[in-house]
Amino acid sequence: MRLLERMRKDWFMVGIVLAIAGAKLEPSIGVNGGPLKPEITVSYIAVATIFFNSGLSLKTEELTSALVHLKLHLFIQIFTLAFFPATIWLFLQLLSITPINEWLLKGLQTVGCMPPPVSSAVILTKAVGGNEAAAIFNSAFGSFLGIVITPLLLLLFLGSSSSVPFTSIFSQLFMTVVVPLIIGQIVRRYIKDWLERKKPPFGAISSSVLLMIIYTTFCDTFSNPNIDLDKFSLVLILFIIFSIQLSFMLLTFIFSTRNNSGFTPADTVAIIFCSTHKSLTLGIPMLKIVFAGHEHLSLISVPLLIYHPAQILLGSVLVPTIKSWMVSRQKGVKLTRPTA
Repeated sequence: MRLLERMRKDWFMVGIVLAIAGAKLEPSIGVNGGPLKPEITVSYIAVATIFFNSGLSLKTEELTSALVHLKLHLFIQIFTLAFFPATIWLFLQLLSITPINEWLLKGLQTVGCMPPPVSSAVILTKAVGGNEAAAIFNSAFGSFLGIVITPLLLLLFLGSSSSVPFTSIFSQLFMTVVVPLIIGQIVRRYIKDWLERKKPPFGAISSSVLLMIIYTTFCDTFSNPNIDLDKFSLVLILFIIFSIQLSFMLLTFIFSTRNNSGFTPADTVAIIFCSTHKSLTLGIPMLKIVFAGHEHLSLISVPLLIYHPAQILLGSVLVPTIKSWMVSRQKGVKLTRPTA
């Protein structure tokens, strides 16, 4: 199972490269008004498909047991959707005086506004042996929260209701995100046994549709002669993204391992991954809606496209280290318990 998941991730990374390369070679196919008609097929059909698929795959009926750990959930959601974007905004005030491309910096802010992913944080938490139920709950709950909170954060940090069609954005979000998600959950109730038995490839379906969205987004970029991305900015953004991830992972580790935190080592593992991971599957469609028609949309999307594989790579590398720490800490707790 783990090998299949790894193969799917590798396939998706190759797919991103091929999608961007294809857009570079022939951008006219995926631009608005082109043969693919992305203004309809992507903006509505593709986005709705992703969230209907999410509704079918989210096992919300299994999350009730995790509801009682309120302190853990509050920590993760506040860190992810409040502390993370606010800290990035402060950091970007310093970076704004550097020669880094301003649209890539705006893209870093969008990363901070994203909700947690529905898969990678859970997979890594499970690989370490952490609190998987808490990881599942916060990934699913964060995704639901993100439907409302992420667009608000994007408008707060990157735009205002005076320059962005606030009403039309939320009406489109409702029709292409909320409604398909709810329908997916309703359908799941009736075919749950079949889904558990057949295990449809939800990840592969979402990834395929997502590649189409990425392709058309970059078609818009490469068809615009006024956009130029310098390699210096790209390399710096790559370094900054890895630095942000490591810093926030360390920060969540310090906060959750304090003597009076009340969190177990298994909780800490879930906190580290769920608080610092960001969703590409939910993020790219939302950016497509909120910044529809924006000439720099693809540049704004670049940091999120980098952050996604970076979080998986970094998390996978750190799994043995975190697992070793958790096991040693759990042994220490058992040894210090008084015997009857």
